[in-house]
Amino acid sequence: MSEQAILSEQTIFRNAKLADGSLADLFVTGGRFRAIAPAGKAPPADFAAIDPADIDLSGQLVVPAFVEGHIHLDTSFYGDAWRPHIPCTNGFDVRERVAFQARNLAAAAPMAERAENQLELCIGNGSLAMRSHVMVDASVGLSHVETILAVREKYRDLIDIQLVAFPKSGILSSPGTAELLDEALKLGCDLIGGLDPASFDRDVNGHLDVVFALAQKHGAGVDIHLHDGGALGLFQVEEIAARTKALGMAGHVAVSHAYGLGDIPADALAKAGATLAAAGVAIMTNAPGNHAFPPVAALRQAGVTVFSGSDNIRDSWWPYGDGDMLNRANMIGYRSGFYEDRELEAAFDVVTHAGARALGLADYGIAVGASADFVAIPAQHVPEAVVAVPKDRTVYRRGKAMARVGKMLGVSTSH
Repeated sequence: MSEQAILSEQTIFRNAKLADGSLADLFVTGGRFRAIAPAGKAPPADFAAIDPADIDLSGQLVVPAFVEGHIHLDTSFYGDAWRPHIPCTNGFDVRERVAFQARNLAAAAPMAERAENQLELCIGNGSLAMRSHVMVDASVGLSHVETILAVREKYRDLIDIQLVAFPKSGILSSPGTAELLDEALKLGCDLIGGLDPASFDRDVNGHLDVVFALAQKHGAGVDIHLHDGGALGLFQVEEIAARTKALGMAGHVAVSHAYGLGDIPADALAKAGATLAAAGVAIMTNAPGNHAFPPVAALRQAGVTVFSGSDNIRDSWWPYGDGDMLNRANMIGYRSGFYEDRELEAAFDVVTHAGARALGLADYGIAVGASADFVAIPAQHVPEAVVAVPKDRTVYRRGKAMARVGKMLGVSTSH
């Protein structure tokens, strides 16, 4: 498409309610916000000359598209046959859940089909940026990565996807996995993952040596699953923060789940928050129902970037998940005891701007120059949106409507 053709794609979105309560007109050129002005103000002169499209949002709340910061595109059964949940034999056990997952995946629909179902669920609810962890180990090799890379390419015009090479069976305890992770990064994964260095591989330093060496080699980010609780979990968080700081990787490292931060004394949490903030390590939580989880308010107050994701959607870990990050903000607020407007706004920030910071999104938000990726919601303001979770919303990608009331509008995935 020529530069002139791109410039000719202009739209005025009138009477948008912004988060501060003001009514504004949004001027979009070539998929980006060209100007944002009080409602009724004359558009830039070249808009009038080109005769732009004109859409009246009628006072709907306009917010940035949601950020799905942690999901597993390769292991969901959404849209496939229902898989009854299999409980662990003696409390939560990561190894046992991985075994259940392998059994279920062997009988599942093709991975690409399941991944696309899940992607369209998330897009339909307003997520236009995503980080997905993709399984890498000796049993599956690079097959999951290759399939999800192809799905990402197919959907590249509809959603921005970061992929994490995820050692679901550990690294040291799964011979050959380190080499496979190296290859996954060469193929196009954006980040290197990890899994419970202490309890799974039983070698914190050895596990983290591999993870951070690969990150340095490829200039990749790091996002480590950490389920270990209490003092053991805290110790690993501190080790990850120390390496992040020593290697100058602030803003490029995240710890997902970090359950241990949710069951330690207040003084230890305060110290951990200061350590994480100083190192620039982000924390991902989906506020799971049966686990302690990182205290969102305390960590944010300490300066830590806290973001969120659906995690698993109807897979071998649990049957829940709806791909709606606005509903996830509601869950985070509910489980955190957030009642005041400022607290509800904080829960919303976790699934929007904080997620964008964690993923390093450079052109995010309702701001001049940013990509016009936004959601129009029938709500008076952000607190009401978090509490009510309206489904009658419209999702816009680069200024074009692509989903409404949770359903895709027939946009093409071909280039």
